[in-house]
Order: sequence, then structure tokens, then C-alpha cells
Amino acid sequence: MNYIFDLSILLVVAKSLEWLLKKRGVHPIIAHILTGIILGPFGLAIVKPSEELKVLGEFGLIMMMLYMGLTSNFSAISRNKVKATIVATLGVAFSFILGFSTVYFIERNMIAALFVGITLGNTAIEVTSGVLVRERVKKEISSVLMGAAFADDIIAVYLIGLLTGITQGSFSLYPMVVLTIKIVVFIVATLLISEFVFKRSARFYNVVKDLHVFFTFTIILTFMLAFLAEDIGLNQIIGAYLAGLTISRLRERKDPMVITRIKLNELISELEVVLLEFFIPLFFIYVGLMFQPNVREISVLMIALLYLAAILGKLIGCGLGMLLFGSSLRDAIIVGVGMGGRGSLELAILKLGLEKGLINESLFATIVIVSMLTALSTPIFFRGVIRKLS
Repeated sequence: MNYIFDLSILLVVAKSLEWLLKKRGVHPIIAHILTGIILGPFGLAIVKPSEELKVLGEFGLIMMMLYMGLTSNFSAISRNKVKATIVATLGVAFSFILGFSTVYFIERNMIAALFVGITLGNTAIEVTSGVLVRERVKKEISSVLMGAAFADDIIAVYLIGLLTGITQGSFSLYPMVVLTIKIVVFIVATLLISEFVFKRSARFYNVVKDLHVFFTFTIILTFMLAFLAEDIGLNQIIGAYLAGLTISRLRERKDPMVITRIKLNELISELEVVLLEFFIPLFFIYVGLMFQPNVREISVLMIALLYLAAILGKLIGCGLGMLLFGSSLRDAIIVGVGMGGRGSLELAILKLGLEKGLINESLFATIVIVSMLTALSTPIFFRGVIRKLS
């Protein structure tokens, strides 16, 4: 039962630190990650990242993605899908080029450079969603940010699979084709089912009208899609986000009494407090607990260069993508900054790279630090840009 005591300490410190930093305009995500770093193995070593805390953190991540999906505008994302894909692709490309060049110039290791380039090319959808939960931006920008973060998670899965196959000398076209088909079928099938169930089906009204049944249905769908997403090779957070996004299509139903919209808003309201005050902070606290590098094995210069590569790659690439579609410089900068965070998928990819021998311990620790720095700085930069350019 020690984890309950640990959990109590973490939440008390996190909420206290959040309250103190909030007065200075610092984003709550920063307080949550700092809590894990300060109380965890890297700092005071009061709390260790136990299996129980890991499970709670992962649950918090899944619930955050569900919440972000529920509050997303499906029609806006659908309208901006081409823009989001181009923005994501250019962001991945520029981040890859800068990350690859930095590591190859210093380490002279082609495989490690390729791996780091691919890892830095990804945006943490949970950091992006965590920022959007707290900050109000135009629906178009929000839809592009979520759509682009969603797209480059899928791109990262492809590229890592490709690189792993090449390094093991077992790469063939067939597994990649199968993976492509599975991903396309999963996403298309989910969205098609949502069209008929959530938007058009009259029978689904019986589920919606009882809030308790509706809540239970939502949780079941979330974990089912999270499991299916992970089973086909994607990250489980993509499935959780899709669950929320498909349920959000209730807003599109032709309902003269507006009952479905009312029930959807009630569901979101019921979830909001417990998620924002408990489950979402737990994920970012656990990210802080995982921060435990060996200081003697890391290079400050490498950290600084890779951090700049990570931030500038997204700012230039994603910003350019927005400008190509005629967006204002203001919107281009906001999207470029908002796409700067790295998080859970990067940590999973790094773990895979270390186990496969694609990177060494020191490079592993370096990228973990860079990921944490982007997760810490993105909310600050995003809020600053919003206020400066508003």
C-alpha cells in the first residue's frame, strides 16, 4: 500500500506547486513534471516510479486523450485533414534533418543518427492536447494541431519499423504493406462506424439518454480502441483519441430537441474535473519520475543542439506547412510552437532503440532529457506566443 502514500505526497506537492506557479503564469504541466523530477530518483528520491504509479499514469494518459477527442471538432479536423498531414510531414522532415545532422556530425554513427532523427521527428500528442486543454485557440488551429500530431505519430511508427527491419537485416516490403493496410483499415473502419452509430443511428439514443450507461459505454469503447490500436502496431493513445473523436460526432446529429448535445456536454462536464485535477496530472508526474539520467554520461552540448533541432524543426517545418496553405504568419508560428513537445511515444521508441542496440546509454539519456525539456518548454512558449500575438 506504499503507493497510496506516494500518490498522496505527489498530488499534494503537484497541486501546491501548480498553485504557486500559476500566479506567475506558468502552465500546470510544468508543475506536474517538476513534481516528479523533484520527488523522484533524480531529485530527493522520496518516491520511486513503481508499477502502480505507472499504471495510474498510463490510465491518466488514456483518459486525457479521450477527453481531448471528446472536445475536438470532428468536422473541423476532417476539413483540415490535408493541411494537417502536410504540416505533420514537413515538421517530421525538418526535425529529422536537423536531428540526424547533429548526431552524425558529433557521433559519426549513421544508425544512431537515423534513429535520433526519426525520434525527434515525432510530436507528443499528449503534450499538444495537454496544452490545448488549458489554452483557448481558434478551432482551425486546434484541429490542425491535433490532426498533425495524430498524423506524425503514424509516420513515426512507419519509420521506426523501417529502420528496425533494415538494421536487423530482415527488412522486406511485405510486413510494411501489411502494417499499412492494418492502419488504414483500423482508422477508416472506426470513422465509418462512427458515421452510422453516433451521427445517424436512432437506436443509439437509448444509450445517450442515460448518463450512467453513456459513461460506461464511453469507457469501454476507449479501452477497446486503445487495445486494437496497440495490437496493430500503433500507440494506444491513438485509439483513445479516436474513441473520443468518434463520440464527439454526436454534435452532428439532427436532433430537434438537442438531447444528444446536452448529454455529450454533461458527460464532458462530469469527466472534466476528475481528469484535470487527478488523472491528467498523474501522467505528467510519472514522466517526471522517469527522469533519472547518469549525469556523467551525457553531453550538455549535445543536449543543447538536439533541443534546438527539436524546437526549430517543428517551428520551421510545421510553420512552413501552414504558410503553404495561405495561413497568417501568426497562425504558422502558433502551430509550429504547439507541435514542439515530445513525450510518451518518444520514451517508448527510445526504450526500443536501446534494447535493439540502435543507441547507447548516453544517447538514450540525452534524448530523454531533450524530450523532457520540450515537454516543459512547449507550454511556456505556447502560452507566451498566444499572449504576444493576440
